[in-house]
Amino acid sequence: MLLFFIIPFDDYIRALPNILIIILIVTFPFVIKKEHIGKLRKLPTMLFIVFFGYIVLAALVTGRIETDFKIIKKIGIAAGLLVLYLPVYHDRKVQKAIMFSALAAVIFSVVSIFYAANTNASFEFGDTQMVIEALLIDRLYLGLISVLSIVFSYYAMRREYHDHNKYYFANIVINVLFIALIVSKIAAIVCLVIFIVAQLYSKKKVLRAIMAITAIAIIFCAVFFIKNQLKSNTSKGFKTEVNTFFNTSNTWRTRIVAWDCAIKNIENQGINLAGVGFKKTKDDLINCYGTNIKNDTERATFVNERYNSHNQFLDIYSSTGLIGLLLFVGFLIVTFATNKKQFFPTAIIVTLVIYCLVENIFHRQMGAYYFGLMLIILLVSNNNPQNNTLKN
Repeated sequence: MLLFFIIPFDDYIRALPNILIIILIVTFPFVIKKEHIGKLRKLPTMLFIVFFGYIVLAALVTGRIETDFKIIKKIGIAAGLLVLYLPVYHDRKVQKAIMFSALAAVIFSVVSIFYAANTNASFEFGDTQMVIEALLIDRLYLGLISVLSIVFSYYAMRREYHDHNKYYFANIVINVLFIALIVSKIAAIVCLVIFIVAQLYSKKKVLRAIMAITAIAIIFCAVFFIKNQLKSNTSKGFKTEVNTFFNTSNTWRTRIVAWDCAIKNIENQGINLAGVGFKKTKDDLINCYGTNIKNDTERATFVNERYNSHNQFLDIYSSTGLIGLLLFVGFLIVTFATNKKQFFPTAIIVTLVIYCLVENIFHRQMGAYYFGLMLIILLVSNNNPQNNTLKN
């Protein structure tokens, strides 16, 4: 459980996660039993193993195993964690490790932010580079840890009164406030979507129907309104505000440019069954940045930083082809279908899918660890059905 606690502090204790994984590998033969292996027979688990096996086989056959090994290794970390945690029947200790890890990351980041604010007269709160630089790790992953901590805390709360419920509730409040402090838009969106999904599991059917329909209607109206305002020649002020938002928000600007280039490259590839490999996908993106970005400073930043596509689905399709994408999406669909009657795993799937839409989680070791964590919860551990309906 220590492994998942220390992940946010990887930059400070880089060797420790590797040591812990080695310990898990060494002890694995002594704790694994025949009934544990049976967990691998679950269809979602088998699909993910087939997905990983296909990527390795395709890389070997096409001769790109060496150039793509860096990414394949990270997918292997997620698959390896899934196997190493087969003996785990209940994931409460893993969940508590994440909750304490998130709390430690929050405390570290808040102290760092206020220290920077007190030592820098020009420090500005909000969606600023100063706040981002003061955080423990990348804001996207801090938001992910907080979202997981919120979901785990809610899941741990008892339906009936229990003295521990107040601690879980306090943890939820702390993480929600932290998401607001660091202005993590992705984490806020995930929390909103999970809240909407939660209404589908409420016992108050009329209330859940009204809230879900209202939320969906608001989203559709907002999308329709923005689309029409952007097309309208009489809405230059609104158009300017939207453009200003995306241009001043560096993360969103990066994603929009990266998505545009990724889609252009995919269109140029035509029907792509086996993919071009992870390295060539990245190289094609760099070439696109160099050709399509007009601003010299921005172009230099994108090329030098070698930004990826910021979308795991686009990356998998371009790198491993239609076969790889179908296996990955099939794994997600089957996992959802298997768990759709339970709120807790559904919330984890929602979190996973949304983050895959805005991040290449297999391109970072931290992303591989958290993907592996979600695999353990979804595919290995036994969830308690009584905690998967909403508390009153």
